Amino acid sequence: MIESSPMTHAEQIASQLNVKPSQVTAVINLLDEGNTVPFIARYRKEMTGSLDDEQIRIIADEIIRLRGLDERRVSILASIEEQGKLTDELRDSINAAVTMTALEDLYAPYKKKRRTRAMLAREKGLEALAELILKQDSGSPEELAKQFINEQVPSIEEALQGARDIVAETISDNANVRAVTREKALKDSTVRAEKIEKAVDEKNVYESYYNFSIRVDRIQPHQILAITRGEKEGVLRVHVDVPERDWLKAIQAEFEEDIISPFAKQLELAIQDSAERLLLPAIERDVRREKSEAADNHAIQVFATNLRALLGQAPLANQIVLGLDPGFRTGCKVAVVDVTGKLLDTGTIYPHEPRKDWAGSINTLQDMINRHHVTLITIGNGTASRETEKLAAELIRDIRPSNHKPATKYLIVNEAGASVYSASALARAEFPDLDVTIRGAVSIARRAQDPLAELVKIDPKSIGVGMYQHDVDQTALTHALDGVVESVVNSVGVDLNTASSALLTHVAGIGPKLANNIVTHRDTNGPFKSRAALRKVAGLGPKAYEQAAGFMRIRNGANPLDGSAIHPESYTIAESILARASLTATSPLSDRVPALESLASKTSLDILAKELNCGVPTLKDILEQLVRPGRDPRADTPAPILRSDVLKAEDLLTGMQLKGTVRNVVDFGAFVDIGVKGDGLLHKSQIPHGTILKVGDIIDVDIQKIETERGRISLGWVK
Repeated sequence: MIESSPMTHAEQIASQLNVKPSQVTAVINLLDEGNTVPFIARYRKEMTGSLDDEQIRIIADEIIRLRGLDERRVSILASIEEQGKLTDELRDSINAAVTMTALEDLYAPYKKKRRTRAMLAREKGLEALAELILKQDSGSPEELAKQFINEQVPSIEEALQGARDIVAETISDNANVRAVTREKALKDSTVRAEKIEKAVDEKNVYESYYNFSIRVDRIQPHQILAITRGEKEGVLRVHVDVPERDWLKAIQAEFEEDIISPFAKQLELAIQDSAERLLLPAIERDVRREKSEAADNHAIQVFATNLRALLGQAPLANQIVLGLDPGFRTGCKVAVVDVTGKLLDTGTIYPHEPRKDWAGSINTLQDMINRHHVTLITIGNGTASRETEKLAAELIRDIRPSNHKPATKYLIVNEAGASVYSASALARAEFPDLDVTIRGAVSIARRAQDPLAELVKIDPKSIGVGMYQHDVDQTALTHALDGVVESVVNSVGVDLNTASSALLTHVAGIGPKLANNIVTHRDTNGPFKSRAALRKVAGLGPKAYEQAAGFMRIRNGANPLDGSAIHPESYTIAESILARASLTATSPLSDRVPALESLASKTSLDILAKELNCGVPTLKDILEQLVRPGRDPRADTPAPILRSDVLKAEDLLTGMQLKGTVRNVVDFGAFVDIGVKGDGLLHKSQIPHGTILKVGDIIDVDIQKIETERGRISLGWVK
């Protein structure tokens, strides 16, 4: 099937995103000029028509894909032309192809192959006989085949067999046959999975797929990922069954059989051979590849969405935190950090088996809490987590709050990736004298204070908020998660004088080398007094400064605007707005709000933007920042639930209502921490239609079913 006439890249992407081609063109031009996605999304809204971060990332990825397609197109045209087989019609078809699959279908007959049966038959001079089969000649196949007998082809049957091999490959390589069969297969074929008879499936992980069958257009991404994993582990065998009517009609539409022709039987045999040996295996691979890619993309999107919510969780400011990394045999590692995350104290306690020094552990923690005025205890959610929670609860019961000291609370935090961080070069550089296990406790303590600042130190793939993340395309996963981290970091902004090199790395235009240079410059010369001082950092040129400056914050600097998200290129506009409202950059916020509201009420934004020679979107952003400079978007997210006592599984009763924290969102529902060992499952059928849950959401649930033996808790939604 020849594809429709080609559109420009901008038109193709615009159609996909339902935006104007001019918007896409502007983004492509900005990207080609070396601008970053966060910079374009935030500071070039007039040029892009206010496309958001996500849309711009899609454009960035699509233009790379389409340009790769163009490169492949040029390569294919050159290859076919070199063979002397490039016709005008074929050239037009190749130029019109808009997918890599369509291109490869057109190239299939001309692609260099390993020595196939058809190739051997051609070398034996049987191509002319194959043409007679395809043309459905009126002569006798046996008589005509005699003309092709020679030393290499000793019999009539071998001559006909070789000719049929050529016909079979010709049929399978036909672009229209492939396209139509594939299109039908992606709708009507059946995916089957079965257990390999002698395979060992410990814990019956894949039991649901021992005798599994579903139409391909109804299979869910998590099912694709599960059966693919089961196949890789040697437990399952997977098939794709394409209905005969679909592939046969596709072939007959291109290679019509003349039932009167003596060659009809030869063509029929070639069609059957082509389907079984060449076409259907190729279509099965195509179907599985396409469904696997779709499942991968879906799983990556789930992970990315969950990661974005996790990184965007509200920080717990002004807390002195004692972090506990639980363990049995090796003990629980302890670290205390101050309100800025600075390490104050460390230790190891042994409250559990085999040593079980419960009283000594209580005394050690009590001493640390009193000496450092700890206000929050954080506990990693790994091995011995709930046992350690009991220790924290008992400890808190013994601490009496006073007028000068608020009640100490505790919080269970997700420790995923803490061990990865502990052994990393970054952790060694931060804490060269600390044992690797103690570093994990530091990370657990800091995660409550500022999840983003701490989690950026860890490979995003090590943060367990995904679905089958180890099975999907790792390059694509890394690309997507890096994009999420970059997006969140730049949305929040970073404090230039306190940010780690890990955090600075993700600022637009910076990267690892410049991030290290910034930290080195800061350590050598002291805190930055202004954004402009960034220009003095080694290797940080004008382009990097342009991209990064607006996302850097300097608290209490020489210029108050340096603490906002207003880009230095717009300071003149901001100062003009303030002057029109009889304000200055140092005017208190209490004066700004009424004065700026009065200014906006007297002059329309369109007129004001024209007078200031800027766009309305930029004007709106500047006004927002003048009223709420450097506002942290994470302030809108719910604060985590702090606890002071343990809720045990045996305390739960059916119908009991609780508040819970969403820990992971997957296709079939959400896992919710309700304060007991093991998260409860809120099945998707329990979630009201249209409700979108995010990691970190605080929701009301009730207990619907408790399966103590299996450690499962089913939850319901409380309106």
